[in-house]
Amino acid sequence: MSDRPLILLTNDDGFRAPGLAAMVAALEPRASVVVIAPREEQSACSHKFTLGRALRMRRKGEGRFSLDGTPSDCVYLGIYGGERILPRRPDLVISGLNAGPNLGLDTYYSGTVAGAREAAMRGVTGMAVSADVHANLDRAAGVCANLAFHLLAALDGRPDALVLNVNVPAGGSWALRRTRLGRRTYGDGVEFRKDPRGREYLWLGGPGGARDDLTPGTDTHAMHHGEIGVTHLPLIPSEEAADALVDEVLRAAESQDNGGSVS
Repeated sequence: MSDRPLILLTNDDGFRAPGLAAMVAALEPRASVVVIAPREEQSACSHKFTLGRALRMRRKGEGRFSLDGTPSDCVYLGIYGGERILPRRPDLVISGLNAGPNLGLDTYYSGTVAGAREAAMRGVTGMAVSADVHANLDRAAGVCANLAFHLLAALDGRPDALVLNVNVPAGGSWALRRTRLGRRTYGDGVEFRKDPRGREYLWLGGPGGARDDLTPGTDTHAMHHGEIGVTHLPLIPSEEAADALVDEVLRAAESQDNGGSVS
């Protein structure tokens, strides 16, 4: 088995999620797969990392673990947990297959994407995979696994870890597109209510679904056109267009400081 790639698999839907099982089935014929997944669903937990309490791990079988933590916790455990968890550093970390897409700025909320990002922060390429809830799950997992093996081949000898975000639309037959993040906007708002005892509670987020940017080349455009979007997410984002504005602010602040007018 030593000549097979070693893949660490996690998710944010929880250890019992069907998408996780589908990815295991798609990967295992060609790779050694170790699963470390949250015991319970952790959707929209972003890159939460557990530092304020002890964590508890349960072995669910050979190379199968659940953890009462987040996807980021799971990946950290896999990389630094020693031979009790993995025989060596994984060649790739895959997070998913998530139930529902992770598009545009939603990637910043996503626990699925955070699992892949945590891997890259630790020097291992991470691949987040998500599918529309109406997609053919087995076919979606198969396409994502195929992408993963081609990614492993392309990574051979590359020193820098990457983060890729893959979104599979509904259906069962798709084209592949390299994409960039689009934008999703929601009906924002806060709704205040009272329970039967008169105590106030509230819901965050307004009614209605997402409104997506349909600019060609975006992940949101690809999803709406039945295409699989594959997006590279830089670990250190750069908005060069804003550099001139920041320089202007710094020059103004330094000038004011040097003039002695700032208390």
